[in-house]
Amino acid sequence: MAGYNTASTRPLPRLDADNRAFWTGGEVGELRIHQCQDCKGYVHPPRPVCRHCLSDKVAPVAVAGTGVVDTFTVNHQKWFPAMELPFVIARVALDGAPGVILTTNIIGCEVDAVDIGDRVRVHFEQHGDVWLPLFEKVA
Repeated sequence: MAGYNTASTRPLPRLDADNRAFWTGGEVGELRIHQCQDCKGYVHPPRPVCRHCLSDKVAPVAVAGTGVVDTFTVNHQKWFPAMELPFVIARVALDGAPGVILTTNIIGCEVDAVDIGDRVRVHFEQHGDVWLPLFEKVA
């Protein structure tokens, strides 16, 4: 991630034409992932060309915003001055978007309560124009 926002407790991405829909979809409660209009494959990180068929007909679509913790680690290193420790860094396999795994944080629970296979749902955290897709465990 590039960029720095002193009002944020995290480093923030630099928005561009390719990634803007992903980082701003939270404003309307949508987790948006690029999908190829030709082969219907999902493309993440967002790119202007499909990684499956090389079509340039890719566009963001709203996905369910739920998934499963694929793997995770608990971070104890202060990589950014305002970060609160410890926190969970996880890979979340998204429901309804085959092959898309987001690297994100699991929030809203103790770090030792997270496990592989946990069901999670998106929770957006706003920082200026950016809406970070973080995930919470589903009860």
